[in-house]
Amino acid sequence: ELLHPHSHFGSRPFGPDSCGGVEVLLATMGDFTIRTRKFKQNPLLGRKQFVCDVVHPSLANVSKKDLATKLASMYKVHDPQCIQLFGFKTQFGGGRSTGFGLIYDNLEKLKKFEPHYRLKRAGMASDKAGPGRRAKKDIKNRRKKVRGKEKAKVAGSKK
Repeated sequence: ELLHPHSHFGSRPFGPDSCGGVEVLLATMGDFTIRTRKFKQNPLLGRKQFVCDVVHPSLANVSKKDLATKLASMYKVHDPQCIQLFGFKTQFGGGRSTGFGLIYDNLEKLKKFEPHYRLKRAGMASDKAGPGRRAKKDIKNRRKKVRGKEKAKVAGSKK
C-alpha cells in the first residue's frame, strides 16, 4: 500500500489500481493494458457501459477488434459482436488512449438501441436501397416540367 507524499488523507492508498473506491478492472494482453472506469449497468437499454483506458507504450494504437476480444474475455461475454467501442482519443505524446465502451446483453438489444451509423460501422446494418440523392432530385425536377398524368410516367420510366 503506497501513500502519496502530498496526500491530506493519510489512510488513502495511491497507486495504479486505486480509483477512489471505484472498482477498476485491469487486463494485460501482449503490448497493451485495458482499464475500465465509471462502469454502469444500464438495464433499460440492456447493456453495461464504461470508460475504457488503454495503455499501449510500444504501439501507436490498438485496434477496436483487439480491444473487443480482450474485453470479452475480461467480462465473460459470449459474443464479441455485442461489444461496441467508440470515441477513442490518443493522448498527446501517445502511449495511452481513452474511449467509451458498451457491452450489450444480446444482439437484439444492440440492433434495437445502437445508432444506425455505429451498426453500419460494425458491419451489422446495410445501406439503404433505391435511387441516390442526385437521382431523386433529377426525377423531382423532371416532374416539375410536365403536367397531369405525365408526372407519373416521368417518375416511373426512369426508376
